[in-house]
Amino acid sequence: MASLANVSFTQPKISTDDSLLVALFLAGVIHILLFLGVSFAAPKAEKFHKQIEITLANIATKKAPKKAKYLARDNQVGAGTQSKKPTPPKQKIASAGTSRYKKPAPRKSQKASQAKAAKKLMVQKQAALKIATNKQKKVAIKKQRPKISAESLQRQITQLGAKIRHSRKSAEKTKIKFVNSVSTHKYVAAQYMKDWEDKIERTGNLNYPDVAKKKGFRGTLTMDVGIKPNGSIYSIRITQSSGNKALDAAAVRIVRLSAPFAVLPKDLLKELDVLVIPRVWKFSDESGITTR
Repeated sequence: MASLANVSFTQPKISTDDSLLVALFLAGVIHILLFLGVSFAAPKAEKFHKQIEITLANIATKKAPKKAKYLARDNQVGAGTQSKKPTPPKQKIASAGTSRYKKPAPRKSQKASQAKAAKKLMVQKQAALKIATNKQKKVAIKKQRPKISAESLQRQITQLGAKIRHSRKSAEKTKIKFVNSVSTHKYVAAQYMKDWEDKIERTGNLNYPDVAKKKGFRGTLTMDVGIKPNGSIYSIRITQSSGNKALDAAAVRIVRLSAPFAVLPKDLLKELDVLVIPRVWKFSDESGITTR
């Protein structure tokens, strides 16, 4: 025990470095406490406990009342002298089976555009139908069109040309008449035509074409011959071909060989300037040339 009493405890000494570390530690702890302890809070708005009364106005007015007691969406003038607040009517609630919102009606411009588009489509269909119908008609006409030989077509062209020439007035206003259309002196015209036929047949039989000398040959053509007042040839037109070019050319040659003819009688010249004699020419190996 005596030994324990005599034992003395000595306090350890703190170095300068240790004291500096302790000071830094304490300073850091103080700063952390200050940073965490201070907080910034936004000021809270003051609470108002006063109630605002709002009244729904079903019928609005343009003019606002002088003294309004209630707030409403639209201007509304109260009626009566009641001091109680009017109770707004109950709003109808849409049923579960019906939709709350109605489908907006199409605008006029939209309807007009739809009508215009429908009309345009109808016009296009009608045009397409018309084109198809015309094509069908053309095909049907082409199938029904008769086949015409080259000779028949040439004959028709010649006849048509003769009709046009006969119906067309001369640029010089020359009086041209067919022998059978003479009105005043028919007898004189008929006698002149008879003499003309005799001369044609005589000349033709003397210069009979070789193409018509074959055995059993038959050929017929129609020709108009115009004669001037002095008996010379005014025109030669084959109005209906024989179908044989050589025979047609031989008939024209016979007319030229027969010219000139007798001068036109003075009585005929009072009515015309050119006398046209249309005749049918017949060629046969048995009877020769005949004009009727």
